[in-house]
Amino acid sequence: MAGNSQRRGRRLTSKAGAPKGTGGKNKDSLAGRGRTLPADERPWHKGYSGTEKLPQRTAWKQDKERRAAADEGRAPKIGQPGSKDTTWGRGGGRGVPAGRGANTGGRGGKPTGRSGPRVAPGRKSNPSKDSPELLVGRNPVLEALRANVPATALYTAQGIDMDDRINEIIRTAADRGIANLEISRAELDRMTGGVLHQGVGLQVPPFAYQPFEDLVAAALEQQAPLLVALDGVTDPRNLGAVIRSAAAFGAQGVFVPERRAAGITATAWRTSAGAAARVPVAQVTNLTRSLKACRDAGFMVVGLDADGDTDLYNLEAAVGPLVVVVGSEGRGLSRLVGETCDLTVSIPMISEVESLNASVAAAVALAEVARRRSVEL
Repeated sequence: MAGNSQRRGRRLTSKAGAPKGTGGKNKDSLAGRGRTLPADERPWHKGYSGTEKLPQRTAWKQDKERRAAADEGRAPKIGQPGSKDTTWGRGGGRGVPAGRGANTGGRGGKPTGRSGPRVAPGRKSNPSKDSPELLVGRNPVLEALRANVPATALYTAQGIDMDDRINEIIRTAADRGIANLEISRAELDRMTGGVLHQGVGLQVPPFAYQPFEDLVAAALEQQAPLLVALDGVTDPRNLGAVIRSAAAFGAQGVFVPERRAAGITATAWRTSAGAAARVPVAQVTNLTRSLKACRDAGFMVVGLDADGDTDLYNLEAAVGPLVVVVGSEGRGLSRLVGETCDLTVSIPMISEVESLNASVAAAVALAEVARRRSVEL
C-alpha cells in the first residue's frame, strides 16, 4: 500500500542524483577549461602583479585603492606589477626554470611557439586597448599597406585565391619587410573570431588618433573646411561607414568621444574599407566642449535631427566651414550636444520611415554638402 516503506521495489536513492556543489549544471560547461587564474595574473584586476604592460584601467584601480587605503590608514590591497612572470616567453613557463623545458607543450619538449600573457586553457584573455589588432579583408589590408600604416605581420590563408589585390598586398608587405605568415584557414578563422577575412589579415598596432587641435587646424587650411562629429555612436561598423563617407565626400576629419562611443577597432577598419588610413580621427574628452571650440574657430555646427528646424536641402551654411554632428543609433543627439549646435537639420523623406541609420544619415548629409559646394565653389 502507499507509504509502506517495506514494499517490494521501493526506491533507495534520491531522484535528484548526486549534488554537484556550487555552480550546479554550469559546472559541466567549465570542464576542460583549466583553472581560474589567480588575481595576481589577471591583467584587469587590481591585484595584478604580472610582467606584461600594465593596462591603463588597472593602473587607475590600483591608484584608487592606494588613495582609499591612505585615507583609512591601512595597507593597500593591490598587486606589485612586474614581480610575477606571466609570459610564455623563453624561460617563462610557470615553475619551469630557463633551459629546462620552458616554453614547451609538455610532450617531447616541443616548443609551443606561444608568446604574450598566459591564460588558462580554453579561456579568452581580455586584451588591453594598447594591444595589437588584426585588420582583415583585402581592401582594408591593401589600403593600410598603401598608407604605410605600421604593421608587424601579414597572415595569409593556405590555398588563398590569388588576385591583383593579394599580389599587391604580398609584394608591398615584402618591400616593407613585414613577415608573411601562411597559416591554415581554420587558424585564421580562430584568430579573427569568425569575422569574414577573405583569407588575409594584417596585425597592426593600436590606432593612432590625431590630436583634436591639429585636426581643426588642418581642416581650416583647406578651401572648404568640413568635419564630422559623432555623438555616442557605439557600433564600430557605423563608425567605419561614416569614415568611409567622410573620405568619399571630402571631409578633412572625424572626431568622437572617448567614453560611451565606438573607437577605431578592426571592425571599424574593415567597414571603412581602408578609409581610416586616409581620414584623420580624433578622440575628445568632452564632445560639447569640442563643438564649442569649433564654433570659436569659425565653424558652423549642424546637428542631424529628425525634428530639425531646417531642411537639409535648404542648408545655406553648407558652403562655409562646417561641422556635421551625427547622433547615436537609438536616441539621436544628446540634449547638451543639441543645444550646442547652431542649428539642427532634418533629412526630408517621403515615406513613413521614422529615421535613417546613423551612417546612412551621415552619408546623405555629406553628399548634399558636397553637391552644394561643387555648385558654389
